[in-house]
Amino acid sequence: MSNGAVLAYGALGLPLAFAALPIYVHVPRYYVETTGLDLALLGAILLGARLLDALVDPWLGWLADRWPRRRMLAFALLPFTLGFVALLNPQPSSPALWLLGSLGLTYLGFSAASVAYQAWGAALGGDSALRTRLTAAREGFGLVGVMLAAALPGLLANDVSVGTERLSWILPPLLLLAAATTFSRVGVGMRNANSGASLGESMRRVLGELAFRRLLGVFIVNGIAAALPATLFLFFVADVLGAAKASGPLLALYFVAGAASLPLWVRLAARCGRVRAWGLSMVVAMGAFAGTALLGTGDIAAFTVICLASGLALGADLALPAAIAADLGERQGQAGACFGLWNLIAKLNLALAAGLALPLLAVLDYRPGSSDGLGALSFAYALLPLGFKLLAASLLWRWRDSLEIR
Repeated sequence: MSNGAVLAYGALGLPLAFAALPIYVHVPRYYVETTGLDLALLGAILLGARLLDALVDPWLGWLADRWPRRRMLAFALLPFTLGFVALLNPQPSSPALWLLGSLGLTYLGFSAASVAYQAWGAALGGDSALRTRLTAAREGFGLVGVMLAAALPGLLANDVSVGTERLSWILPPLLLLAAATTFSRVGVGMRNANSGASLGESMRRVLGELAFRRLLGVFIVNGIAAALPATLFLFFVADVLGAAKASGPLLALYFVAGAASLPLWVRLAARCGRVRAWGLSMVVAMGAFAGTALLGTGDIAAFTVICLASGLALGADLALPAAIAADLGERQGQAGACFGLWNLIAKLNLALAAGLALPLLAVLDYRPGSSDGLGALSFAYALLPLGFKLLAASLLWRWRDSLEIR
């Protein structure tokens, strides 16, 4: 498969990434400012919609093993687009119902598209090296999409709320262009093999493979290690470093480093294997975070280096485990079911990190915006993820032989 075709496959990852960051970052503030929606009700709707979205992923994965994946992906783009435009153009008369409906439509389209897209990539890859390149391309374009979605509201208007509304109208033409590029340049891939299995049978087969269970175990522990600092990043920068205005540039540096590192991890994986390359990235991340708990007010330069190093490790986290999952899914003949379960775990990791870190900080008397409990914040932001990352690296090394597929 040529480099051009690999990049064409990855291009669709850019507009699909719009569904992630705007919902978590822009939507809460946007709905409060434009509709006056109650914060507690807003939070309940966002949490409930996300939980339902996560639980439907295994079914969507099962569906991706029964339907042609290109066709499922194409169909899913319509509700995704309609839901996203509706989400950022609310009806003031019934904002809660509008949010719930548009969010459900967006999530359903996005999740169905994501599972079909991932399974299609697994079917396109004739070997492990190609699946790694395809996964890296998809995740690299996804990172660019995240950064674009983060920056555009501020660039489209002086008022962020107006810019957020305008963001909704950027997505349809961008998605149309990316989809045309992907569908015109990329073939169908191998046909679905086990399309007749029931949902329960598919899930039992996925979890029945020891290698996949081990990969999920490492993925869960490593995912918590990544989600904890992601959840607490803004609190740490504002209250420990005293540099709230630097959070945007620091986040941008993190994502840019992650995107730039993807070709490096792909080449390293081809040379020494994906498991060893992924393990090396964990060592880099642990080295970066080792001194974070010692930082204090004004230590921006040191934290910039940490963001750069941890961003470099991010590239491996995005590309390599998903590429291994693609290999295991194709080996079973049900990549859709594998990625349905994979996406469920990824979403629950974020929820688990927030559910673990925020109550812990409350118990330890951390108060946002004050000097109370800063030691607890540093512990939860730096040392707790370090422990999870060390456990993930240990498990990966212990199970390396069963996870290295060539």
